[in-house]
Amino acid sequence: MSKIYELTVEAVEAGDIITYHPMKLANALRIKDVNRLAVETSVMGDKALVTIYPHDPLAHVILADPQMLVMDDRGRVWIGRYHNGRPSLLRLYDPQSGSAQRLLLFGTTGAGKSTAGQIILAAMKRSGIAVLYADLKGGQSAPEAYGQTGPRADGNVAWRVTTQEGTMAQLRTTWLTMMDRQERYARLGRSKFLRDRPDPLIYQIVDEANRLLEKGAPYRDEATFYIKDIGRTGRSLGVGIGLFAQAGHLEEMGGSDTLRAMLKEGEVILLRWTSSMMKQLVTDGLLPAGQILAPIPKYAGEVDLVSQFDEEHTDDDRPGTQGTAYNVNGRYPTSKMRFWNIGSPVPTEGLDPMVLDLYGPGAPPEIEEAAWDLIGDAYCQRLDGMEAYRAVFPEPEEDEDGEGGGGGKKKGGGAKKAASPVPASQPKPRARTLRERIQAVLDAHDDPLDALQILELVNADGRREVKLGSVRNTLTAIRN
Repeated sequence: MSKIYELTVEAVEAGDIITYHPMKLANALRIKDVNRLAVETSVMGDKALVTIYPHDPLAHVILADPQMLVMDDRGRVWIGRYHNGRPSLLRLYDPQSGSAQRLLLFGTTGAGKSTAGQIILAAMKRSGIAVLYADLKGGQSAPEAYGQTGPRADGNVAWRVTTQEGTMAQLRTTWLTMMDRQERYARLGRSKFLRDRPDPLIYQIVDEANRLLEKGAPYRDEATFYIKDIGRTGRSLGVGIGLFAQAGHLEEMGGSDTLRAMLKEGEVILLRWTSSMMKQLVTDGLLPAGQILAPIPKYAGEVDLVSQFDEEHTDDDRPGTQGTAYNVNGRYPTSKMRFWNIGSPVPTEGLDPMVLDLYGPGAPPEIEEAAWDLIGDAYCQRLDGMEAYRAVFPEPEEDEDGEGGGGGKKKGGGAKKAASPVPASQPKPRARTLRERIQAVLDAHDDPLDALQILELVNADGRREVKLGSVRNTLTAIRN
């Protein structure tokens, strides 16, 4: 067969919904490779378009020009294409509502999640988005996101961490930036985010998010709070949230209630999934009524029954389907799409130069300097691990008896984990910002003080030591 056939199907009775089983339909049409078959259903479910291809139309999806990853004037980036050649677009910003988006990328092991994540991260950098990226696979999911070894300016994201403690520091930093914008925008009378006027679009990305949010994870409750609050409040402030995960069930992602709203209203991409994940998406009503997603097999190509007596048979390798997905909130939610094929054809030693080129030259966008004094050293010094955690979540001070909820030494030796910043139900009061510390010094002294005197008094309050430049910048902000 060398032709493409397209069939239009309509329900017989008004009000009926077309349902089908992908494998049974392929068998009825005598198609051995289900990847040659594409089915699109209408929103009402009463019509369907069935396309039969001579071969897998998504076998090769080549990115012709990295500039295709740049966000268009409607806030969308081109991440791949559908079976019919149409672009698969991912919305990162909605100019009509003036809001950032919620993004979820699901896929089982070997489904192409890391490659898909690299494409999204590269598109964000090329589109001027400041990305705080937590790679909970120890930095292995997207090593090119950090870029060259050396100064942070050589990286491709604003800040990368690889530990759960670093991820918590990032979430807290993103949340503090969001709260700072909320205060500033309220004074300006702004209810919507205007892209790059003056602040950049920000995305907090957590890769392998299931490791942070699964039952028994050490920071599950705290992380759930920040993710929910950023997802709920950050949109109109230009702060988006994205989770890349291998979850087989939503309970592994902080509980189903945590993500249900994000799934219904966010940008959701499903690579090859588990059956339990698909069952929950259907039963929760997260897919439109009557719409069915054909399973994505691990391999493409036809499979024939071969007799054990067929001595001439050669067992050739079948191509994989990595990167094949459903863009659930895209224009064609029931049609398979495939992310761009990127990177070197064979694994490379160290960073892949073709993937590095995808990010483009230049330093990555950063969080606005207006928030640097508030968010502190964890971001400004690009810390990771417990060092980053303690910079953002200062340990409670000990009482006179040497006890308290601090992160000092346990009685048997060994460092104690910093106290949890958020109980299961609500957040604890946040640490005092530098602005609040300076204001407390000013309020306590009637006589004029110069910057050096203020620096000495601020550093005498027993909290994190600050530098003269930070004090001067904050005084300027207070005056303004």
